[in-house]
Amino acid sequence: MSIDAIDEAPASSGGAGSLKPVLDVIPARAYENPTWKGMSYFGRDVACYGGLVTALIFLSNPVYVIPIEIIMALVVVSLFVVGHDAAHGALFKTKRLNQVVGRLAMMPSWHVYEAWVLGHNRIHHPFTVRQGYDFVWHPVSAQEYADMSRTRKFQHRIHWAWYGAGLYYGMEIWWNKMINFTPPTRWVKAIRRDRVYTYSFVLGAAGFLSFLGAIRTHSVLGTLWMVCRIEVIPFALFCGLIGTVVHVHHVQPGIRWWKKAEWTKFKGQMEGTTVLRVPKGMNFFLHWIMIHTPHHVDMRIPMYNLDLAATAIKKHFPDIVQDAPLRFKDFRKNTRICKLYDFEIGQWMTYAEGRRRIASAL
Repeated sequence: MSIDAIDEAPASSGGAGSLKPVLDVIPARAYENPTWKGMSYFGRDVACYGGLVTALIFLSNPVYVIPIEIIMALVVVSLFVVGHDAAHGALFKTKRLNQVVGRLAMMPSWHVYEAWVLGHNRIHHPFTVRQGYDFVWHPVSAQEYADMSRTRKFQHRIHWAWYGAGLYYGMEIWWNKMINFTPPTRWVKAIRRDRVYTYSFVLGAAGFLSFLGAIRTHSVLGTLWMVCRIEVIPFALFCGLIGTVVHVHHVQPGIRWWKKAEWTKFKGQMEGTTVLRVPKGMNFFLHWIMIHTPHHVDMRIPMYNLDLAATAIKKHFPDIVQDAPLRFKDFRKNTRICKLYDFEIGQWMTYAEGRRRIASAL
């Protein structure tokens, strides 16, 4: 769906596909979001980020920098998830506090707050796995792939490989849906303002780090290395992590994409999402974002209550909720199988299966 047409998008179907039966089983305490709790997560992540930035200012040896970069990328993810929760209005009771914290928390990941709200809240969530509407990891058919140029086919093969998730996210979501696009008229002012905030943060930080780098190293390469290790590398690693996270949320052989007339809210939010259990301790960074089904059922549930909501939903809909451990081998397997899509029968295909499908139709 064109992002320019979002205000004209039809309402999703209800009736048998309504989410009301699911919403009714979520306990009221799952919506509790005291200000102190949201601020404690935000403050903790900001402190971690500040400490890592300080460490990278004084440490330049790759032996020390590499492990710090990995932790830094995870902390940028942590801040992003806090911002993501605030953007949904779930972290705090007041709209103003959500907006302020959301903007600040998204700065290290170079995200334009209002552009994220438009693409994520107004398109991805209302139309999850709906053909022609949800732009996040939207698959192409075998014929659409066959009609691509060699360059586009090469790009598709990279983006839909396990190692290309970060490139996909950086190009298709961050660049094309946040930076290099023309917003709908009613969103122009807000997105332009937030772009100024984001650009000012990125360029201001780069200028400050360049100044520090010049003082500390007295060399161009040393200055560039400081900017790179504190700003650029964490952003690139963040894209890789968040791209993988988004992929496993919505792409696997058991998740179907639906044609417009067949799609319902229930199919999109209950059948088009996953609950993935991360190793112990990882929610320090991921903030329960992998418990994704209840988040799609109701965006108002704060991140730290998603497990509570998931337990209630799974109890009443055990055959629907896809609950499994998060494993890298499953992600790789999914990327091998899920390349193209047949919207007529609702089935994922490999490239080879897509070629055979076209040949059999001739």
